[in-house]
Amino acid sequence: MGRSALEDHHLAPADLARRENVGVETVYAWNRDGTGPRYMRIGKHARYRLADVESWENGRYVAHSQVVAS
Repeated sequence: MGRSALEDHHLAPADLARRENVGVETVYAWNRDGTGPRYMRIGKHARYRLADVESWENGRYVAHSQVVAS
């Protein structure tokens, strides 16, 4: 099975920041802390594969907890 063009699309930190509506400093903090999407280094540049970003986003969902009335 071949890869789609979107699976091979890569985002720069500024692209990811725009996508998530956060500052680029937040993206760099995610990289430093290991809390953001998986990324690769190309020289000194970080790049994010769109498929990895989408996987990371999907893992961020929070299940609603049931409120128990007392």
